[in-house]
Amino acid sequence: MLWTWIAVVEAAWVIALSAWIVSERRPPASTLAWIFGLALLPAVGVAVYFFLGPRRLERKRMRYRGGAARLEASLAATARLGDLPPDVSRQVRLALRLSAAPLASASSLALYHDGVSAFAAMERSIADAVGHVHLESYIFEPDETGTRIRDLLAEKARQGVAVRLLLDAVGAPRARRRFLAPILDAGGEVARFNPMGLGLVRSRLVNFRTHRKILVCDGAVGFTGGMNVADCHTVGERRGAAVAPPWRDTQIRLAGRAVAGLQRTFLEDWHFATGLVPETDACFPDLPDEGSFRVQVLRSGPDRDVYPIHEFLFSAIASADERVWLATPYLVPDESILTALRSAAHRGVDVRVLVPRRGDSRLVQAAMRSFYAELLAAGVTVQEFRPSMLHAKLLVVDRELTVVGSANLDNRSFRLNFEAVVAVYGASIADEVANQLLLDAHHATRVTSRRLRALSLPSRFAQSTARLFAAVL
Repeated sequence: MLWTWIAVVEAAWVIALSAWIVSERRPPASTLAWIFGLALLPAVGVAVYFFLGPRRLERKRMRYRGGAARLEASLAATARLGDLPPDVSRQVRLALRLSAAPLASASSLALYHDGVSAFAAMERSIADAVGHVHLESYIFEPDETGTRIRDLLAEKARQGVAVRLLLDAVGAPRARRRFLAPILDAGGEVARFNPMGLGLVRSRLVNFRTHRKILVCDGAVGFTGGMNVADCHTVGERRGAAVAPPWRDTQIRLAGRAVAGLQRTFLEDWHFATGLVPETDACFPDLPDEGSFRVQVLRSGPDRDVYPIHEFLFSAIASADERVWLATPYLVPDESILTALRSAAHRGVDVRVLVPRRGDSRLVQAAMRSFYAELLAAGVTVQEFRPSMLHAKLLVVDRELTVVGSANLDNRSFRLNFEAVVAVYGASIADEVANQLLLDAHHATRVTSRRLRALSLPSRFAQSTARLFAAVL
């Protein structure tokens, strides 16, 4: 009788869990994997799913007043930007439908491929601000770089500039209140994105982080890319007594109407973290519709029913005719992105992937290398950057499209994190980034099939095992 009751309870448990997980409407393979895991490991499985499982984040939608009108005006300006090639028009329409990202003009655009030049430009923009400074970062370290940025923000707040600093609760644990006190004492505001408490309601959101790196000054100048506020991008990374070279990363600076996309993204996150909405007229100044650079700002996160950055990148790779060159610190693609890369290479597109030789996570590095063999078999060129950690997130498709931002090529960036990228249309920027990737390739080692065949059996097994965790890496 006891075993009968145990069987009945177990069956009810599995049915209830299955209904719960199926209602999340995840990919079939992922859904089945979670069902089996929860059924076989009831207590542990539920805890893992609750804290790390792929659940959506419901968050309040923000209704802009003046800001919405500014964005609508930016969208209306699309027609005045000239005729677009069919391939470009397709991507523009896709981004607009997926992320409500209007095609906008930038009066100037600059790329920075090292932390020293990037932070120098960011600090100049902060120093020049007269109305507001909005800074959002996943990581903010209390080191030399972080202290310099903190002091500059505090100085602007003392001058009467509205300073708003948004930090991720998980990514920036060392930027404590005592360290940030100068900003607060000067009248600036600091908020934490999705702080984790002891209660299950908040703790289950451990996955939902803002991985975005955004700086907006006066609504007229904006930056984004892969750079957090930390010394690893500028003076280098300490490893014991030694100091490793600075990370190789890329940041983009925009000026003009295109900055509205970055501003909107920051304000949405600020509203989620604080419940407050700054005065939007000041946040969206009436800028002239001028500039030869055409861009779209795409944002993505687990609060959406679709994953705009994932679909946008898939479409761009799948429609490439000549080249797909990308750099990413975390190459853990899902089946659709992997198939798009392989398919592009099979049809003769020059597909090149640049990844770090030594990453900041052994598990991710092992999972990443498990994809090498099938990429090489399709004709993809895979290169490992040697001098330092490669942290840039770049994609160049043909001579028409360049993507720069915070999103890695992995499931975490596509589905679990809040990310932002800038899509730039035009040959000049595509060629500039391609030339930088060629320079990077001079400091990289090409992965060969012979090298893969020489791997030991334990190494192959470790890589295959790490790949099983690809969905949560």
